[in-house]
Amino acid sequence: MSAVRLSQATRHFVGMNRPAVNNVDLAVDDGEFLVLVGPSGCGKSTLLRMIAGLETFDSGSVSIGDRDVTDLAPKDRNIAMVFQSYALYPHMTVAENIGFNLKINNVDKAEIKQRVEETARMLDLSDLLERKPAKLSGGQRQRVAMGRAIVRKPEVFLMDEPLSNLDAKLRVQTRTQVAELQRQLAITTVYVTHDQVEAMTMGTRIAVLKDGILQQVAPPQELFSNPVNMFVAGFIGSPAMNMVPGRAANGTVSFAGASATIAPGSTTSDDVIVGVRPEGLELTGNDGAAGIVDFIEELGSDSYLHCTLDSPGKDRVIARAPGLSRLAHNSRVSLRAKPGSLHVFDAQSGLRVSA
Repeated sequence: MSAVRLSQATRHFVGMNRPAVNNVDLAVDDGEFLVLVGPSGCGKSTLLRMIAGLETFDSGSVSIGDRDVTDLAPKDRNIAMVFQSYALYPHMTVAENIGFNLKINNVDKAEIKQRVEETARMLDLSDLLERKPAKLSGGQRQRVAMGRAIVRKPEVFLMDEPLSNLDAKLRVQTRTQVAELQRQLAITTVYVTHDQVEAMTMGTRIAVLKDGILQQVAPPQELFSNPVNMFVAGFIGSPAMNMVPGRAANGTVSFAGASATIAPGSTTSDDVIVGVRPEGLELTGNDGAAGIVDFIEELGSDSYLHCTLDSPGKDRVIARAPGLSRLAHNSRVSLRAKPGSLHVFDAQSGLRVSA
């Protein structure tokens, strides 16, 4: 078993006015692919480095399997880490880079050769074993870096934004390969990214961090459909969820022709924030929220309409429409919220209060 357990994990750097990681409790199941996501500076890389042993704990603990590894050196934790930079030895071939850790640990040459070739086949690198890093593409270099981790047969993979140096098309291709490889190997993996699309498409569960505090841990669809607060709601999903001010009356909030019920006693006042995703808004006749189109993003299969509503606050929203729409800049539109599409948050605490 190689489950990872963090208990009250805290790290406070000198000179910071708040902990980089603040009392995080997190359990990663054996064989799970957990993604740590959040904006820059939220503490996700620090938390990963704490699991690896590259950062110390000011308080709390971490265990891998049934071992408390809080005070163990990184080399004694049986983990493998893949970084944003490939960190390959330029004078070594692909085969030598992959097998280097085995070599310095005095593994038999025949076994090194067998494990390197096996790993290369898995990563489609068999034809590149005699090349040096300078002769490889970015995606190939990243696969070599992953091969160097895989060949060690660790208990846990730790990946710190490994795809961020790749171009957009190659990043999409490589993230699919990484996710498939992880499922094939069934090795417990903690993966850090700031890209919420990457998080949604790769992880079996996602942990969202903000200012060092764990906000929510859930499968991708649960995060998307039932965000626990405004931060998670706004961070997960692209384009982001629309947020407009509203007011509750008799436990109900209405917006753009739809309504949502508020859980009794969950709000501090009648002032709330209503959230609706772009795909939750549809063009209608004249029975929705009226507004004007400021800008249109044409993506082929979809069009995203950036609109200003005829509300007292001139609220801005984005609505998804069929691709290649015939609407133009300054078009008048009426938007209606689909049934069940509204999310309601307390205006002061930011917590979800929808029933």
